[in-house]
Amino acid sequence: MSAVDGFAQSYAQARGKFIGAAESAGLYVSSHLHPMLGRDGEALAMDVVYEGPRDAASLLLISSACHGAEGFCGSGVQVALLCDAAWHALVRERGAAVLYVHALNPYGFSWLRRVTHEGVDLNRNFHDFSQPLPVNTGYDALAHLLVPEQWPPGAAAQSAMQDHIARHGLRATQSAITSGQYKHPLGLFYGGVNPTWSNVTLRHVLREHAQRCRRLGWIDLHTGLGPSGHGERIFACRDDAAALARARTWWGPEVTSIYDGSSTSALLTGLMWLAAYQECAQAEYTGIALEYGTLPVMEVIDALRGDHWLECHPEAQAAQGEAIKRRVRDAFYTDTHAWKQRIVQQAMQAAEQALRGLTG
Repeated sequence: MSAVDGFAQSYAQARGKFIGAAESAGLYVSSHLHPMLGRDGEALAMDVVYEGPRDAASLLLISSACHGAEGFCGSGVQVALLCDAAWHALVRERGAAVLYVHALNPYGFSWLRRVTHEGVDLNRNFHDFSQPLPVNTGYDALAHLLVPEQWPPGAAAQSAMQDHIARHGLRATQSAITSGQYKHPLGLFYGGVNPTWSNVTLRHVLREHAQRCRRLGWIDLHTGLGPSGHGERIFACRDDAAALARARTWWGPEVTSIYDGSSTSALLTGLMWLAAYQECAQAEYTGIALEYGTLPVMEVIDALRGDHWLECHPEAQAAQGEAIKRRVRDAFYTDTHAWKQRIVQQAMQAAEQALRGLTG
C-alpha cells in the first residue's frame, strides 16, 4: 500500500492499522490496557512491538502520541515503517532492534486532547515529585486569559492577550505558556503532581524491553510547531555537548536544541525522555523529537485554549464542542496527501539515519 495509506481518521482506526501492520510483518503486539474507554466506547491501550534480536546491542525506540491528538501523524509513520520491506531488511542487516510504542497517550488520541485522562501534559510529567516542582510565574500571569470565562473569548480578553504579546514578544509569550506549569490543573501544559498512567506504563515498557541494549536511540514523533510539513529534529537529551554532537552526526547539523535557543520549542520542564536515563542507565542514549509543523503557533495555542475551556464547560452546546474538537484535530493533523507524504519521507530518512548511527 502507499505510505500515506497508513494514516487514520480516528484512534480506533489507527490502532487497527498499527496492529494489522505488525501482524503482517510477523511481529507480536503486546498491549497495556488503559483504565478508561475511548470517545466511541472503544478499548484504549499503549501497544508495543519489538523487532529484532532480544540481545541486540543497539535499540531504536520510535514512539507516537505523547500528546494524544498528535498521534495521527506518529501512528501513520509507525504503520509506514512496519509495512516497508526495505526498512525491515535494513534492521536485519544492521543487527539492531526496533521498539515501536504506539499511542503513549491513547486517551488523548481518542478524545482529541493533547493531555492525558488526568489532564496532564505527558511531556511535562517526568519529575521527582518528592521535590519542589518548577514555578512558572509567566504562566500564572496569563492563566485567566488562556482559559477565559467564555468561548470564543471576549474582546477584552483577546485585547489583553495581544497586548501581552506586543509587550513581551511572541517568543517569550510562547515560552511562558508552553514550558510547563504545576499550579493550574485545568490550564494548558499542566505537568501534574504525580506520575500519570502513561508515565508509569512507559517506564514498565522500558524496563521490559530496553535494559539489555548498550546503545539506545529514540525518535519521538510530534506535531504542532514550525512550518507546515517540515520535520524539525529537536535534540532530546540532557544538556550534554557529547550527546548533541552525536545527534548531529547521526541526523545532520540541522538538529536544533532547546538549550541554546535554536529550536522552535521553548525550554521545557519534566520531559519524557528523562526516563531513558533513569530506566536504561546501562545504555548510551541519543534522541530527537521529530516535530512536524501544522499551523502558526498562536493558532495551535488558541485551539488548545478552546479545548481546555470545553473541558471546564461540559454544558456547552454539542455543535460548539464539535467545532472546538475539529480545530484541535486540524492544529495537530494536516489531513492532506501532500502533507502525509512529506511526513513519511522525513521520518523514513530519520529512522534510517538513527539505525546507521546506532550501529556504525
